[in-house]
Parts: sequence; C-alpha cells; structure tokens
Amino acid sequence: MRVAIAGAGAVGRSIAQELLENGHEVLLIDKNPKAIKVEMVPRAEWLLADACEISALDDAALERCQVVVASSGDDKVNLVVSLLAKTEYGVPRVVARINHPNNEWLFNESWGVDVAVSTPRLLSALVEEAVSVGDLVRLMTFRQGEANLVELTLPEDAPLGGQRVGSVAWPRDTALVAILREGRVLVPTPDDTLEPGDELMFVASQDVEDELAELFS
Repeated sequence: MRVAIAGAGAVGRSIAQELLENGHEVLLIDKNPKAIKVEMVPRAEWLLADACEISALDDAALERCQVVVASSGDDKVNLVVSLLAKTEYGVPRVVARINHPNNEWLFNESWGVDVAVSTPRLLSALVEEAVSVGDLVRLMTFRQGEANLVELTLPEDAPLGGQRVGSVAWPRDTALVAILREGRVLVPTPDDTLEPGDELMFVASQDVEDELAELFS
C-alpha cells in the first residue's frame, strides 16, 4: 500500500518505520522544518508542507494513497486532514489520532474518519484487558460505533468451555476473528473448541455487545 502520514513527530515516524518494515510505501508530511528528520526514517518520502492545504495534498498525490494517517498532535489538524483525504481525494481508509478525549465524539465518518485511535481510551482498555476475566472489554471502535473490536478472556467456569466454535449461536453482526491461546494466535474454524483461559477477539456491532457478554456469564 501507499500510505501518507500527516504529522512527522515521534508518533508519525514510529508508524512510518513499522509500515516500511512491512513492505509499504510511506510519505511523511509536516509543515515544521524541525520535524523533517529524513535521517531517522530514510526509506520514507518526505514533504515539507501544511497537510491542511489542498495544494500540499496535491503535491503529495493523495489520490494514489490507499491509506491516510492523521497523526499530528493537534486534533483540529487531524480532523481537517481526514475530511480532505476522504472528500477531496477519495482515500479508502482514513485513520486519525485523537489527542484529547473530549474531542472523541468528533472523530466519525462525518469528518471522513474510518478508524479513530484514542491513546487514553486504548491504554485504559489494555489495563482492563490485563485484569478482566469473563468481562467484555472494548479495545477499538471502527467507523465510530458501527463496529467494535472487543476482547473476552474465557473464565474457568464459562458455560461455553469445551464447545465447538461452529456450535455456538453467536449474536447477529458478530464475528470471532481470533483466539489467543498459550502465546499462539489461532484463526478460528467451526471445529475449534473454546477452552478456559482463551482470549477471544470479536468484531461486533455495539448494540449486540450485551448479548455477546451474556453468552459467557
């Protein structure tokens, strides 16, 4: 994929390095000359420009990007970049960083955001995930409420323990996408059994989360 990252600070550079290692093309954009540190991510393309300006995004050839990441430290900038990427250039996937939790409600499809990442929310979710057994923990929201990535660790006395994945009547709009077991990541098949201690990862609509949790209670 070709990925444009608006915001070449520590977060943007870290994302760029990870994507480059996975074989993607990356363009880093920042208007601050001090942020243009080519030597830190030499394999990336760099552009000194304001990502909130159409002319800069034209220079970045944003229409050729499959993904845009708005990763600056300013929520206003990230919203503008997301909106322009989606409405002016038709970028298929827009990921935006939320810096201030109070602004989380803005980061939705109305502003062109497909996936919003809130560091405080993610950290709190990971804390919950680390200590919760038998409780549904929301890790990430896709398209601001249409679907969530949720995790549940199967307790020892769970009624579904020992049952086959294919025999469980999962709620509508729910997909079991991975089972984490003893350090391994398993792609579930209908014949796999659910075992106590399994970490189950689901993509599910928000309105069926309670129903999903009841299956394990």
